[in-house]
Amino acid sequence: MKSLSGRSPAILVLEDGTCFEGLSAGAPGSTVGEVVFNTSMSGYQEIATDPSYRGQLITYTMPHIGNYGVNALDSESVETQAAGVIVRSLSRRASNQRSEQGFEDWLVDRGVVGICEIDTRELTRRIRQGGVGLAAIVHDATAQDAAAALELIAAHPGYGSVDYVSEVATARALRVSAEDAWQSPLVLTPAAPGSDDESKAPHVVVMDFGVKFSILRHLLARGMRVTLMPRDAAVEDVEAQRPDGVLWSNGPGDPDKMEPFIAGVRALSERYPTMGICLGHQLLAKAFGGETFKLGFGHRGPNQPVQNQRDKSVAMTSQNHGYAVRRESFPDDLEITHVNINDDTISGFSHKSLPVHAVQYHPEAGPGPNDAVDFFDAFARDLDARCADRG
Repeated sequence: MKSLSGRSPAILVLEDGTCFEGLSAGAPGSTVGEVVFNTSMSGYQEIATDPSYRGQLITYTMPHIGNYGVNALDSESVETQAAGVIVRSLSRRASNQRSEQGFEDWLVDRGVVGICEIDTRELTRRIRQGGVGLAAIVHDATAQDAAAALELIAAHPGYGSVDYVSEVATARALRVSAEDAWQSPLVLTPAAPGSDDESKAPHVVVMDFGVKFSILRHLLARGMRVTLMPRDAAVEDVEAQRPDGVLWSNGPGDPDKMEPFIAGVRALSERYPTMGICLGHQLLAKAFGGETFKLGFGHRGPNQPVQNQRDKSVAMTSQNHGYAVRRESFPDDLEITHVNINDDTISGFSHKSLPVHAVQYHPEAGPGPNDAVDFFDAFARDLDARCADRG
């Protein structure tokens, strides 16, 4: 039965049995995922296309979503990654000169199931108090159908048990280029080992665990050559690309699922200037003996204050992660450089003797403030120094 708005009834059911009644949004059907919340006031497209959200239902805490539409350049990957979206109110029209399509039409075209007209404030409070967990969105359903939704949840694998990186990362080496780093589409072409050697520009190999396009754009904007490599690429295959530095990307899921790749992380970080972002931060910590743990409800939004432990300056950062590096097991070879002011979790570290730096936040933003983009500048300086040494 359709409502006066033309939408059918829909429910969101949490794994503890809590049921929210609302209206259908996006593509028709049902979906299951880990329910999380993001506190961004804008950037809904970038959030939904961020590979780190694979397998998750995104709750937008901003009450009104979709008013400026979507466009191809703002996507953070080639497809929509979220398992579903949850909003209070969907805009009926998009008004922006850059808009190419309405947000809901975009969700429908990409098969993303959503729900609207629920109390996202109450849902966010429940997640903050009880932690994240699986949930289901079901269209053409009411509270009487909650038991069937719980059966969908029970049949779904736990979030931490799934290797989501395998669903979002490249399976082959790709060269990344763009006519203009910010105004043109990224071009991904097969990369042969050692190609483009005639260029003297620094060459960065990005180990892909679900990299955001904004990270690649920041590298290109600094004049770097960029090659994406599969997460399981052998050390010798990476070396065959003749990189000047290595970046370990963001990505979805539990870092413990990436244990088979940790030896390679250590080996490459001992050979090249190294940068780690988000999941890459966690993998680098594990490579040097650290441990990770799951946060109660994670850090997801562009308003996360991070303090630099060296000069005590504070930057507002964009973050999206459900896991963090454990302080109690922090390796002696590493120095904590940044701390999240909200909960004192580790937000960045450097190796004490190697050019290895990592941050738990997203210096590329996408969406979010630009307070932390100097992290890319520091990485570029490390690569320039290496290029100068090799002549």
